Amino acid sequence: MGRIIVGWIADFPVIVAGTLGAKPVAVVHRDVVVACSETACQASVRRRMRVRVAQARCPQLRVVERDLAAEMRAFEPAVRHIEGTVMPRLEVIRPGLIAAPARGPSRYWGGEQQLIHRLTAALAELDLPARAGIADTVFTAALAARTGQIVPAGGDAAWLAPFPVGVLGETRLAELLQRLGIRTVGAYAALPEHQVLARFGADGIGAHRTARGRHDRPLSVRANTGEHTVAYAFETAAYLLDPVVFAAKACAEQLHERLAAASVVCARLEASVDLADGRTLSRTFRHEGRLSALAVAERVRGVLQAWADAGLLDTEGEQGIVRLVLRPEELTAATGRQSALFGERHTPEEIERAAARVQAMLGHQAVVRVELGGGRGPADRVRLIPFGDVDAGPRPAGGPWPGRLPAPHPASVFPRWLPARLTDTGGQPVTVAGRLALSAPPARVAVEGYGEAAVDGWAGPWPVLERWWDRDQARRIARMQIAAADGRAWLLVIEHGRWWAEAHYG
Repeated sequence: MGRIIVGWIADFPVIVAGTLGAKPVAVVHRDVVVACSETACQASVRRRMRVRVAQARCPQLRVVERDLAAEMRAFEPAVRHIEGTVMPRLEVIRPGLIAAPARGPSRYWGGEQQLIHRLTAALAELDLPARAGIADTVFTAALAARTGQIVPAGGDAAWLAPFPVGVLGETRLAELLQRLGIRTVGAYAALPEHQVLARFGADGIGAHRTARGRHDRPLSVRANTGEHTVAYAFETAAYLLDPVVFAAKACAEQLHERLAAASVVCARLEASVDLADGRTLSRTFRHEGRLSALAVAERVRGVLQAWADAGLLDTEGEQGIVRLVLRPEELTAATGRQSALFGERHTPEEIERAAARVQAMLGHQAVVRVELGGGRGPADRVRLIPFGDVDAGPRPAGGPWPGRLPAPHPASVFPRWLPARLTDTGGQPVTVAGRLALSAPPARVAVEGYGEAAVDGWAGPWPVLERWWDRDQARRIARMQIAAADGRAWLLVIEHGRWWAEAHYG
């Protein structure tokens, strides 16, 4: 592949979230930190850290849920700016990280150092602080970009040797290697390749190739990718983005089936749209591993929205989308994965196939994934999204959410509220006035299916007034935390003068 340049914008998800500043911020996805601000790093918050651990290290941490489509939409103008001023073609690894062949552009600009300067200057024109690195492989160039270095030609292995094995990106492999006394990339690269393959399988041999300064995938087994290209033609030009995103997800699933049948995987994926006026817009994505159908749909959504914002797509003129094409590039042999070494685990392909089979038998809503977001009550913060769908209505966890339930949070939330009674010493129901005054101190609590017990203590009530402007969806409730003498603790809700048990504290 020759020399490769990688441009990197540090903490790009934090920039997109619009929360750069003095307050520590972490952007999370599925309860894991994917990016954090400089102030958060100073408080020992790190990428790949669980949210609870990060919040324990930094109590003032502000948590923002990641929006990949918004990141793609924000990054696309920067990509087009670089293509127009520095180099004609590049690949998006992820928002904030790009890769491109360096040989031609470096000759044009007078050398590799000048190319790095031009790339970072072009991004600086958009107020994006960037760094760049050049090496023989994408992995080494990406690592060199963090410090703005140029790795000498043929020197990737020597440059990588002092780094800890954790930089290779295989967490479980790194843990095992450290237990075996292999702590640096150079020590791992020195192991015989056939022994690495026998002991660590496909994941291990890919990391071993990376450590030796080679591409972690074998050479392409097929140059002609036309037979695997998937296209979708719209009967009438599509002007709305949602139908195109839906078609992209369906095409991605079909593409994965074709590649799996041919026992190959692709390192790059080009997504292009043909417009009714004859123009074609395209964007190439590079990825490590495998882009799921959902990931493809999210990237296509972000890029389409960016093109629409830039005026390249017109929802009212003659620029509707008539054809969508997904074209795989850099096909390599599918080596599979070894699961016995680190215990039983499943590949993304197996998980997706199993989920699709269950959905085919029990319905699309039968298999869901959990997405955490914002809300006032414990049940409001959890969204169940059908497997394979894009979350079209995420709720920002950062709020503001007036009336949000304070900690500690309940251990279990009931799917449906259970009928409950809260009475005073005289056996009369306890009520909550409009100014949140209790009619009497609670003495006994009873929840359907759990019996009755004396009240040892309580907290609240906390009011919640939602959608007061909408008569049909307005809700006015109050919550209380109740500790009972039998050792149980409840989260009770009163609505229209009646008590309910919403959750239970373990």
